[in-house]
Amino acid sequence: MYKATILDRQNKLVDGEVSPLVPEPFKVKRIRKETRDTFTIDLESRNGSGKFNFEPGQFNMLYLFGVGEAPISISGDPGIGKTLTHTIRAVGTLTKAMQNLKKGDTIGVRGPYGESWPVEQCKGKDVVIIAGGIGLAPLRPVLYSLLAEREKFGKVVLLYGARTPEDMLFRAELEQWRVRFDQEVLVTVDRGTGNWLGNVGVVTFLVPKATFDVNNCIGMVCGPEVMMRFAIQELMRRGVPSGKIYLSMERSMRCGIGHCGHCQFGHVFICKDGPVFRYDQMIDLLRKRDI
Repeated sequence: MYKATILDRQNKLVDGEVSPLVPEPFKVKRIRKETRDTFTIDLESRNGSGKFNFEPGQFNMLYLFGVGEAPISISGDPGIGKTLTHTIRAVGTLTKAMQNLKKGDTIGVRGPYGESWPVEQCKGKDVVIIAGGIGLAPLRPVLYSLLAEREKFGKVVLLYGARTPEDMLFRAELEQWRVRFDQEVLVTVDRGTGNWLGNVGVVTFLVPKATFDVNNCIGMVCGPEVMMRFAIQELMRRGVPSGKIYLSMERSMRCGIGHCGHCQFGHVFICKDGPVFRYDQMIDLLRKRDI
């Protein structure tokens, strides 16, 4: 049994002890296709528990009854509360089954879990956000948080890379963010298709083009592990200290609370100690093979 701490945020039972492995039923409010293999699902509590509080970068364990459970980053606006949003890539039996859910269907939710992005520490500083592919989903709540209190932060830079223009997430929002005068948005694709006239190349090529104060900034990186390695190298080449760079990792998380051991990475558990880590705390582990 586990003391009710994180679960208190969902107004679950707080008298005595509760199990963190029991999901709460949520109903599908809306589901929409983002790309050919990625979709976004909006959920709301079936028991009327009200606001669902979470911090940018945290994740939930989503349970599809009769199929299984998986950790999924929360991709919605932390300021909305009653709607819980996840953006999911359909790559296996469970996530493909989730893609077929309909409005009103039930899904189990445990969470939120994990360490968050350091939004509070960014106040008064420039913020450089680098995302690759579906890595934009865990960083989307950061952008919502920054824009909600825009005056408290320095320059906001978003660098985003996708495989093709058709694989880009949140295209409408990217266009809205791009035309704002108070932030810089640079987008690239690995392969230009159709009538694409933008940047072509990996997202790391955008780092030297971006303008930010390397002496007063925080970097946040999320995407495929190889992309994060090279993106962080580019930030450090620009002069950003390793202690000012954060990354989000996903490695075989199963239980969400550090009990099963599947996500152990050296001396840390990704689900409990992460998924967001400061880079200088992970350098030695990331340099080792077969951990």
